[in-house]
Amino acid sequence: MTNIPMTVAGADALRSELKRLKSEDRPRIIQAIADAREHGDLKENAEYHAAREQQSFCEGRIQEIEAKLANAQVIDVTKLPNSGKVVFGSTVTLFNTKTDEEVVYRIVGDDEADIKKNLISVNSPLSRALIGKAVDEAAVVVTPSGEVEYEIVKVDYL
Repeated sequence: MTNIPMTVAGADALRSELKRLKSEDRPRIIQAIADAREHGDLKENAEYHAAREQQSFCEGRIQEIEAKLANAQVIDVTKLPNSGKVVFGSTVTLFNTKTDEEVVYRIVGDDEADIKKNLISVNSPLSRALIGKAVDEAAVVVTPSGEVEYEIVKVDYL
């Protein structure tokens, strides 16, 4: 498996979720299975089957998070010298030349991406167009509705 880039905040969020899954959800599910077993016939026990399904999901998610953290390449952009270039973890202010709108995005790992919070995946078409570019350079992104040109106004390493 290759390295998975993530920010410090993204790694912390995964560690927090892992801790919750192991210390809260797993014991609760085990108790639910034990309680359901006491009700008798397991073949027709919906509570038992639901609890087993929850257990399967929980254990799968634990394995997934542990694998991601084991292969994580945590990048703290605040410790990098600001070269003015767009890199993973940087916050970029863009000017859409077509709509004359300004927007701010932060380039993060796949698990951290949330467009509602202006967090875009490093693997998104916009990020790929931006990475390596500097302030005052243009980036053209191919979208389903055509090409969109952005001018890089500002790059912060926050």
